[in-house]
Amino acid sequence: MSTLICGSIAFDSIMVFHDRFRNHILPEQLHILNVSFFVPEMRREFGGCAGNIAYSLKLLGGAPLIMATVGDDAAPYLERLDRLGLPRSHVTTVPGSFTAQAFITTDLDDNQITAFHPGAMMMSHLNKVGDASGVRLGIVSPDGRDGMLEHTRQFAEAGIPFIFDPGQGLPMFNGDELLACLQLADYCTVNDYEARLLCDRTGRSIESLATEVKALIVTRGGEGSEIHTGGRRIDIPTASPTAVQDPTGCGDAYRAGLLYGIDNGMDWDQTGRLASLMGAIKIASRGGQNHTPSRDDIAEAYRAAFGATLW
Repeated sequence: MSTLICGSIAFDSIMVFHDRFRNHILPEQLHILNVSFFVPEMRREFGGCAGNIAYSLKLLGGAPLIMATVGDDAAPYLERLDRLGLPRSHVTTVPGSFTAQAFITTDLDDNQITAFHPGAMMMSHLNKVGDASGVRLGIVSPDGRDGMLEHTRQFAEAGIPFIFDPGQGLPMFNGDELLACLQLADYCTVNDYEARLLCDRTGRSIESLATEVKALIVTRGGEGSEIHTGGRRIDIPTASPTAVQDPTGCGDAYRAGLLYGIDNGMDWDQTGRLASLMGAIKIASRGGQNHTPSRDDIAEAYRAAFGATLW
């Protein structure tokens, strides 16, 4: 039985500018901005929420099944999925398009200028949840707007429990749409900023919104996370990372831990701690898919962080 992960597949091109943007952008000249940055360092990472979540879930021993759309340039990513043993039977190529791509330039103060091209991601509604067989759990992560709405309805119609994970796609929806998605979902996860936006859009508190799902999870970065379930709040501590290299994909690794815990019947305390640990493991490496712990490594890190046995 598989976990169906609906979301984006993307390439992340990350460039480093060996200076500070403020030395080259004059505030009084913003109306005629024309700047060029020399970036001697560049790396290309495999990313996208679906790809990142599936990668970490595979490390845990789960059975992820990616549902995403890609462009004509996706061959390197598809070959990587094959090498990782991640099925791509529901990764659809949209002819005449590019795979979603982020172009990120970072300066010496860690300021970033990002351009994002959604490309084939905007056609995610071409994929149908019902086309995937043997699915017992799912997640709807950031993707094309129409695809997110369709996949939410399709999971509910199929009777498959799923997590609604609006992420950076949350601003695309109004309050009524967000509330409708919550009422169809079994679980919802957002970060603290997204939680505030969710409350603003719906006009309801987190405690009130939590009554619409079995559990509503709010991540707070280095301050841990909280799980609202059954009228109570469970505070989840952070796991200390071995290094702090790059936060890219940490939320996706956290969600992989949630999916594994839910799928394997763990209680919410253990599920939240596993999710926290996966985020801490990810932050110690650059990119969303370059951490390589074994299941034994994960179990030992869990024991060291929380003094308990994972499996």
